[in-house]
Amino acid sequence: MPSGRKYLHAGFTLMELMVVMAIIASLMTLALPRYFNSVERSREAVLRHDLAAMRDAIDKFLADRGRYPATLDELAEKRYLRKLPVDPITDSATTWVAVPPPPADGRDGVYDVRSGAAGTSLDGEAYESW
Repeated sequence: MPSGRKYLHAGFTLMELMVVMAIIASLMTLALPRYFNSVERSREAVLRHDLAAMRDAIDKFLADRGRYPATLDELAEKRYLRKLPVDPITDSATTWVAVPPPPADGRDGVYDVRSGAAGTSLDGEAYESW
């Protein structure tokens, strides 16, 4: 190697790194709100599906046995559901709210099921009204 040659050091300057970080930060401010919004929408879609599946299981239980299930757990015990689903909003299977049948029906048990989650959906509806 000749000693008279200068070697150039390859690399990025601080200014170049700052510009790249500013561009990444700008892109993140656009992408993150959409990401969290889509996560919330997917939880709400799972909640709607779980409610529909449990209501369908209650209807099938009534058609087969002539009565409403005494508890939501009975749906899983009698194999109308594999297991009681987890509420995706509360992350718990114990927060479901069992709705009794109307008094005019003259029966006991679980007539309907609702989410026990507090708060409202992205559409403005309360989760407990679904």
